[in-house]
Amino acid sequence: MTATTSTDTTPLRQHKERRLRIVSVIQSRGAIGILILVGLVAGLIFPDFLHAANLADIVSAGSFLGLIVIGQSLVIIMGGFDLSVGSLVGLGTVISAYAAPYGWVAAMLAPVVAGLLIGFVNGVLIARARMAPFIVTLAALLGLKGVALVLASQDLLIANPGFFTIIANGSIFGLNNLIWILVAAYIVGAIVLNCTAYGAAIFAIGGNEEAARMLGVRVERIKIITYGVSGALAGLAGALLASHLDSGLAAAGTGYELQSIAAAVIGGVLLTGGVGTMAGPLAGVILLGMIENIINQIGTLSPYYQNLASGAFLLVAVIAQTVLTSRRGL
Repeated sequence: MTATTSTDTTPLRQHKERRLRIVSVIQSRGAIGILILVGLVAGLIFPDFLHAANLADIVSAGSFLGLIVIGQSLVIIMGGFDLSVGSLVGLGTVISAYAAPYGWVAAMLAPVVAGLLIGFVNGVLIARARMAPFIVTLAALLGLKGVALVLASQDLLIANPGFFTIIANGSIFGLNNLIWILVAAYIVGAIVLNCTAYGAAIFAIGGNEEAARMLGVRVERIKIITYGVSGALAGLAGALLASHLDSGLAAAGTGYELQSIAAAVIGGVLLTGGVGTMAGPLAGVILLGMIENIINQIGTLSPYYQNLASGAFLLVAVIAQTVLTSRRGL
């Protein structure tokens, strides 16, 4: 009798497991499918859209946001978010411009170190002082923007030319250096997230913080490190943007905080934490870049339509996440 019951329930269990696998794939890889679909449709409408040069321009233009999204994705998977990244980019460009007279190494490292330290401060306030991530990172967003404006005086500082500007504007094997940097950063991010104890800890904290603490995860330390990583990547994006513009611009990075969250969520990172990949957010970044490129190719549309389209994609992504999450029972 027992054996018969077990046999009867086996097909149901297998069906449920198969459905959960399909839902999981859709949730984590859906953005890639949408990206391919949008690219193919745009290629049919605009003959030059799928040319290698145009696609390379889309990726290189999105590389600054793409670097930020790596850190933002880690923070969201952990169950938080970081609103300070946009202001950190602007501050990073200004710091980089100030450091450029001391050489390209200083111009690249100074914003990264500054972003790392600011991220650590955010992490300490959130993890140790138990302050809400929204309040802490919003305060940093406003404060850092003011610091950047004060340091820049007139919003703009010209960085010294030389090898520093080649970092972002040069190319290797015909591809802009920014593309190589972006690809390398996402490969490292994927390895860290999926193949290290630190990555496992991020998923554990995002899934259930108290359970993770009971399992021995050093929750506070992981939070501080993750916000530090997010700040460092925002600083790196600022340094590369200064290299690209050959200047420091305090207003640079405005809006990146919300765009980075949008790209991560469109890429399948669950806002409630515990679920996410690196491939999905990268697809989200490129998708947002494609939208901007399509609007530019149309020519008659206002750039404000980009915000409308991005908002629509974000809304659809959140609705899809809600439906898929309920089906997975998360």
